[in-house]
Parts: sequence; structure tokens; C-alpha cells
Amino acid sequence: MTPPVGLVVVSHSAALAAAAVELAREMAPGELPIEVAAGVADGGLGTDAVAIAGAIGAADTGSGVVVLMDLGSAVLSAELALELLDDPDARDRVLLCPAPLVEGLVVAAVAASGGADRAEVAAEAAGALDGKLAQLAADEPAAPLTVAPEPEPEAPPAPAEQSEIVESFTVALPHGLHARPAARLVALVRELDGSGVRLRNATTGSPWAPATSLARVTTIGALRGHRVEVAASGERAQVVVDAVLDLAARGFDETAAPGAATPEPAPRLPASRPVPAVESPRPGGPLPASPGIAIGPKRADVPAPVVVPDEPGGDPATEQGRLEAAIATVAGEIRDGRDTAARELGPAEAAIFDAHLLLLDDPDVVDEARAAVAAGASASQAWSDATARAAAEFDALPDPYLAARAADVRAVAQQVLRTLVGVPDALDDPGDGPPPVLVAADLTPARAAALDPARVAGVVLAGGSPTAHSAILLRARGVPAVLGAGPAILDVKDGTLLALDGAAGELLVDPEPDTVAAFRDRAAAQAERELEARERSSAPAVTRDGVDVLVGANVGSPADATAAAAAGADLVGLVRTEFLFLDRAAAPDVDEQEAAYRGVATALGGKRITLRTLDVGGDKPLPYLPLPAEANAFLGLRGIRLATAFPELLADQLLAMVRVAHDTPVSVMFPMVATVDELLAARRVLDEAIAREGRGTPPELQVGIMVEVPAAALKAAAFVPHVDFFSIGTNDLTQYTLAAERGNPAVATVADPLDPGVLRLVDAVCRAAGEQVLVAVCGEAAADPLAAQLLIGLGVRELSVAAPAVAGVKQVVREVELAGAVGRAAAALTASGPAEVRG
Repeated sequence: MTPPVGLVVVSHSAALAAAAVELAREMAPGELPIEVAAGVADGGLGTDAVAIAGAIGAADTGSGVVVLMDLGSAVLSAELALELLDDPDARDRVLLCPAPLVEGLVVAAVAASGGADRAEVAAEAAGALDGKLAQLAADEPAAPLTVAPEPEPEAPPAPAEQSEIVESFTVALPHGLHARPAARLVALVRELDGSGVRLRNATTGSPWAPATSLARVTTIGALRGHRVEVAASGERAQVVVDAVLDLAARGFDETAAPGAATPEPAPRLPASRPVPAVESPRPGGPLPASPGIAIGPKRADVPAPVVVPDEPGGDPATEQGRLEAAIATVAGEIRDGRDTAARELGPAEAAIFDAHLLLLDDPDVVDEARAAVAAGASASQAWSDATARAAAEFDALPDPYLAARAADVRAVAQQVLRTLVGVPDALDDPGDGPPPVLVAADLTPARAAALDPARVAGVVLAGGSPTAHSAILLRARGVPAVLGAGPAILDVKDGTLLALDGAAGELLVDPEPDTVAAFRDRAAAQAERELEARERSSAPAVTRDGVDVLVGANVGSPADATAAAAAGADLVGLVRTEFLFLDRAAAPDVDEQEAAYRGVATALGGKRITLRTLDVGGDKPLPYLPLPAEANAFLGLRGIRLATAFPELLADQLLAMVRVAHDTPVSVMFPMVATVDELLAARRVLDEAIAREGRGTPPELQVGIMVEVPAAALKAAAFVPHVDFFSIGTNDLTQYTLAAERGNPAVATVADPLDPGVLRLVDAVCRAAGEQVLVAVCGEAAADPLAAQLLIGLGVRELSVAAPAVAGVKQVVREVELAGAVGRAAAALTASGPAEVRG
């Protein structure tokens, strides 16, 4: 007999893990390998990759292992644990499952104890919340406690097969067919090898669900008094159906009597509340999001569904090959989008693409399509039917989160169908007309990363934020865009001419011919200016009245530094040293860090590089740092606070920086500084590193801080005696000042770096710095032409941006007259809001 799939529970809390395992074993009694890797050695909260690797080895009986995890850093630890496994075959037998820990473990245990394979166990666990969400979102109250048996209908629903038996039972349990009785039902059906047994809630008219899937059984939402139909076919159909009916008659072996009275349940709330539509935050028009001018016909981002040819399939082997090839092609496209997001946003945000990749590998969908192909269906028809069924099951549940899952299924399904049928995305094949302007309520990062500027003239969003991930990706792709246009833009008829200026935040609907001509002239002038900017990218950036402004690049690797040098950057204004510390089991040693920093310096050919010390924390954890769980990671142990909590880590990093600083100009920058004491403590570690190296202070070594915390900006004068420069991180400074996280779509439009409150903090830093200390900006605002002019007017003398933006920002500086910029900046400080600043 094949041994069952092993389960591993990864949790920050040993107590939580033990309780979850106890619950799972109650649902699935018997011998089942469940191992726990929870907490850290001293009994505190945390996860340990080495312990997880050991648990995986202990749980692996040869049939594979499914790992369930609780919080985000547990996922990182589990991924690291896979790397620690010496046997590649053992790694291949492990699946990391995104299911919720408690519900997923219960469902996984039932599936594994019933003999399900590794993929089926993981798929079951991943759908573990479906039943709970369906029940909590139900609008109708539970049926009364005493329910007379319903009369049988005159005729049962027509079964899928003529030999299928359909019978029914009425749920008598006070709390309905909840997890424990449902688990007993599933275990019974699996034990009797009832692979074709199906259930449906006849009272509510739910879709049929396979009785071997606990996740799917719970989605039928069977409450007390509901009638459940059981359908089965084959030689043992009657045996299996009778066994299920007998189990139901016994009250599913629950300890309480089926008719026992229970307290009236508390009123149920909706699973979620709708978020009001986002109106334009700017009365006079939308916000700038990505520079450039676009003119083209409006096209709603609602791609027409692919029409599947109504024709029989060809040779099954050929059709199977077509299906596998199409899935592989789309997987490659999704990975390309993931890579783009990883470069521009970081690895954590790039994980949003993983859900689409998982859908392409979902055995419930792919196996159904393969079976249909083997039965004679075409690859396109088989895939269309399988994905339509999967999406419909999510649609049947009223929870908004599950509705979004249905949209994901349809999006991936359409990508594969377009490949199979040979119909490209309409945006990839605009036909004979000009490229369209894409209009949407908002844009997912996946969609933004996939847009081709050669085929899409521009983008207009009804909502959104200039610092949202989709806006950053549009700028990276070079697609002109405006956002915050308001919901009325969605009602504009497709084909209507739109003209937009993504730098000015200007949008015109159905403009007059002379206005269109003016936009085209502006676009031509902009193209000429961009050409001139590229030709002069290596020249200094000097305002019209002779003020020098350094324009640097933000980089995250030596390869990025090479691109920055090619783009004409005067320096590297920010090296995100995190690239050395991520995706590994231990921190890099001094020699490895030194080599990497020298790689950046070599790429710049002797120009100054600004090395920011490690900037991680609760939202960007490292598996080898035992960090406590934090209710709000953005206000917790991160940046310089984390570095000083692990002094050996900071000491090694500063020693590597000091070594490089003896051969090239280096600026050391400490992140997330809020108090002078934090800076002084970090400087003491730097002094110790200089002493360890034994060659004295490097002659061109500079020290500075990132100004990201409002308190640091307001008391900048207290920092002046201890620094050579300030570098303002406008992204974090904006979200901390306005209490609006840019990654939260409900408040994203509030997080505007041109809010006068943010600008006043920049002004406070510049005034405190005076002529003694250089003030730089290394946030997204530095690349905004309007913001750059205001920053120069306030006193900023270094702007650090993504490498592709260097030439354009230098050209903006050359067009600035300082006296005018100072006046506009002063006026901006007294404006009522960012809309007035832009106006």
C-alpha cells in the first residue's frame, strides 16, 4: 500500500501549531505523518529554516510532502529550507502550499489520510476557506431548529450518466454540514473508493461538488434543514450511496444528539463591505503618472473573449501537445512580467504573479482538460470548458475575494485560449488604426508589466496613485499615463479620441482638431527634447542661471550600476545593498560584500557611490535574522533600528564599505533614522570599522542619513553637525506624513508627494542644511518633472532616479531658472493640497 503524503506545519507559534495538529488528527484519525517546525530555540515566536528542513525529512515517506505555513516570514523560511535539502529528488517531492494554516491543515489531513496524492492534497488545502466564506457571506438566516422532512421531488435531476443513482438526505445537525462531519463524509467516500460520488445542496441549488474533496464539499453550504443530494455511478454506486445515507442518519457520528437544541447563532455580517468608488483627487483633472504624450482612440481594458471553434478535436496526442505548448508559452509570458516587477518593485511584490502561474498548474483544471482531450475534444474546447467550470464555481460564492479568484481564472484562461486559437490580445494587435489609449478603473501590476508601449499609446485610470506599483511599472515600461480621472471616464464610448500628457496630468476627451494638432506639436517637441537629453546625458545638469544639480541613479546590483553609467549618471545616489542579503541562508561575509561594492564602483568609473546600510525589517524579513512578529512592521524594528539590534551585521557591512572607500569616493547612508542617538550609535560602529581596517579615515568618505521619518525632517538642524548630506526618501516620507500606505488601494490617492505637508518637511530639511550639508532626494518624486522643479526651488541639489530617467531629469534641470523655481516652491508651501500645487 502506498504510504500517505506527509504534512509539515510551519508556524511562528509552537502552541498554535500543536493545537492545529490536534484538530487535524481529530478530523482525520489514524496514522498520518504530520511534523511540526514552530517557534525558535529559546521558546519565542519565529521560524527556523533548519528545523523546517528536518521536519520535511521526517515527514517524507516517499509519497511527497505538503508544507503549510502561517505568516509571511514562515514562507521565506520554508523556501530556504528547500534549499537546505541535499537530495534534489527530495526537494521535488515537496509542495509549499498557500492555504490558510488551520483550515488548510484540516483539509489536507483528510485528503492525505484518504490516499490522495501530493498535488491533490495541496489543491484541497488551497481551497479550504471556500466553505467558510460561502457560509459567512450567506444572506439568508439559518432554517428553524425543527424542520419537517421535505417531500421528494417528482423526478430527480437528470444525472450525467443514465446508470447514476441519485438519493438525498436532510441535514439535521444544528450547525449544518460543518468541517468535522464533512471530513467524516469525505473520509468514508475515499475509503470506499467513491471517486465519482457527487453532492449538491438541492435546497439552494448549489453546483455539484466531488464528495472526495473536503474543500468542495464545504462550498455547497449545507445548513440544518437543507436537503443534500448524493449521486454515484458504477458497480458500487448503491453501496457508497447507502453508506453516506447511513452516516447522515447517524448524525455523522457527532457526540451531540442530532435534535439537541442549540443557542440561536449570532447574526452574520457580510464577508466584506464594498469600497466606495475612488473619485478624482484633483478637481481640475487627473494626476500625472507616467510622462509622455499620447493621442489615440479610447479602448476599455475589457478584452473580448476568444471564440472557440466548434469543431471536433484532431489526434489526441497532437491536441495534447498543443495544450501543453500553449500552457508553457503563457507561463513564460507571466514569468517575464514577474521579472519586470522584480526589477522595478522587488521580489515580494513580484510574487503577485505567482497566483497566475499556480492556476496554470492547478491539477483540478489541467487534469480535467487533459481528460477531455483524451476523450476526443479539441485542446481549445477542453481548456475552455475546464476553466469555465472552475471560474463558475468561484462565481457561485458571493464573497468578493473569491470573485477576484474567478477573474484570475478567466484572465489566465483567455491567455491560453488566445495562444491555442491564434488570436492575439486586442492590445497586441490593434489592426490598421493607431495604437489605443487604454482606459480602466485601475490596473493590476501584472497588466501594467505586460503592456507594450509600441502597441498601447497611453493609459488612463479612473483611480490609482502616482506611487502605486502599477504606476511605477508604467513608468518603467515607458507608457504615458494619467490617473485619478474619475469614474466618468469609464463611460466614454470606445473609439472616442483621447489626448493625454502624462507629465502634466492633462486629459482631453474628444478634443477639437486644433487642440489635437497642438498636442501633436507638443509631442514632437517632447521627442526632440528627449533626443537632445539623450545626446547630452553625460553632460552636467546646470540650471539656466548657473546652479549645478547632481543627477544620480538608484541601483540594486552591479548590473544596475553599469546601466546607470551608460545613462550618464553623475553618481549613484542610492545603492540598495539588500540585493546581497536576500535569498540566502546566511548573511554575506565582509569579503563578499567588499567585492560587490567594488563591482558597483568599477561600473561608475571612479564616480561617487552612496551605499545605504541594510534596510530590512518586519515587512522585508531575512530568514537568518530572528525577528519578532510585529503588529505594524512599518513602525517597528527596521532600517537603522534593526542594524543596531544586530551590531555584528552592521559592523561587517561598514568594514566592507570602509575598505572600498579607500579606493573610490563612498558615501555611507543610514536608513530610517528618527533620533540623533540612533545616528551617533551608528557612527560609533563606523568609527570602529575604520579602526579595524587600520588605514585611517578614507579621504573622500562621507556620512549621511535618509530622511524618511517626519521627526527627522522637523529636527534636521540637530543632525547637521553629524552628517555630510541628507537624502530624502519621498516614498516613505509621504506615507508616514499622510498616514497612507501607498500599497493600500483604499488610501493610495492620499499618498501624494506633492502634498504641501510633505513639501514643508522638505523645506525644513533644506533650511536646516543651509550651505553646510547637501540635500538629495532619492524617491519617486525626483523623476517627476514638476516635482523636480519644486525640489530645486526648495534647495535640493541632488536628484537620484532610476537609470532610464537620468537623461530626462538632467534636461528638466537645464530648463529651470532658479529664481522662478524658488517662487513657485514658496507658493506650493501655502497651497491647500496637491491639486493646487499642480495647478
